[in-house]
Amino acid sequence: MKILVANLGSTSFKYRLYDLGDPAEPLLAKGSVERIGSDQAKVTIWSPKRQIDLVEPIPDHAVAVSICLEQLTDPKLGVIESEAEIAAIGFKAVHAGKITGAHRITSKLLDVMDSFAEVAPAHNPPYIRAMRSLAKRFPDLPLVASFETGFHETIPQANKRYAIPDEWATQFGVVRWGFHGASHRYIAGRMSEILNRNDMKVISCHLGGSSSLCAIRNGKSVACSLGMSPQSGLPQNNRVGDFDVFALPLLMRETGLPLEKILDTLANRSGLEGLSGTSRDLRDIETAAHQGDSRARLAIDVYIASIRHYLGAYLVELGGADAIVFTGGIGENSRWIREGVCRDLSWFGIELDPERNAAAKDESVVSSDHSRVQIWTVPTNEEIVVARQARDLLASGG
Repeated sequence: MKILVANLGSTSFKYRLYDLGDPAEPLLAKGSVERIGSDQAKVTIWSPKRQIDLVEPIPDHAVAVSICLEQLTDPKLGVIESEAEIAAIGFKAVHAGKITGAHRITSKLLDVMDSFAEVAPAHNPPYIRAMRSLAKRFPDLPLVASFETGFHETIPQANKRYAIPDEWATQFGVVRWGFHGASHRYIAGRMSEILNRNDMKVISCHLGGSSSLCAIRNGKSVACSLGMSPQSGLPQNNRVGDFDVFALPLLMRETGLPLEKILDTLANRSGLEGLSGTSRDLRDIETAAHQGDSRARLAIDVYIASIRHYLGAYLVELGGADAIVFTGGIGENSRWIREGVCRDLSWFGIELDPERNAAAKDESVVSSDHSRVQIWTVPTNEEIVVARQARDLLASGG
């Protein structure tokens, strides 16, 4: 069974094609389309045999997928003989409230996602547009949405609920849903494989363009730093993270801006970008900080302080940890962030090895031999999680 996994942005489409009929679950191909909607869209398609690069006009996501499917059947790539070999397209969807896990995409499901567009403005709208377009263009191809909230269904109510009127939670779904579920699910499973244990306490640190921490006990999520929306928790690249809502009327009064404009700033021009005034990319911020830029240094300090805040909370929640795992673009690649997060935690049994940390690549142990808690870098693989969920849904007749 071959599953195509799609990761959508407002003007981009990235995918991976897996063969889940093979026990090894090989990656058959991957690719991307950038600048969708322009006359100069860039198409890149890779397979073990070769890579294809194209520049051509691509008006929408449906055309982007069509072009990729055409290329995947190119004999030069040697991937598939026809589109009919693809059993489904799986999407790493974000938010549909009480609808979690993997589901066939229907007009009713898209309407529910649309009702949460205000909560996930950077994610739901582009996915909804692309899903509607693809469903129309490929009516016989199963489309499956795998919601990031699914892994967090096991979070207990004490960690899920806000201190608000009960009906706001039960009727309107205002709870801590948690996100990055595919990544945290992958880390939970992979660490169980690496350490050959199912009874572990793991803190998964997914740090990247958007970031979150997840407390995992025995392979199940018990807390996540992301709450009702992907705007919450840690500072994101350009999204605010945790924020006191009672600052909103003051900001509206002092700036003269309406609520919509304030929310737009919090969702698109805050986080690391707003703090640093330099960039939303941590690599640029780290460079500026090393050159003496005080705002860039502050952005890094605030980011690390927030990670440590949740790390401490989850150590208490779990009663310690067997492993702390850094994943995501920042978690895997920034030795300075890992160093800052683990600073002076030896009394918790958490001790980073400077040389291992500096040399870390792919799956690596970065803790010292004396550390009671193992510290790892592990590349995440959200796409294989989505592919497996799509396969299982189809197998169940869903």
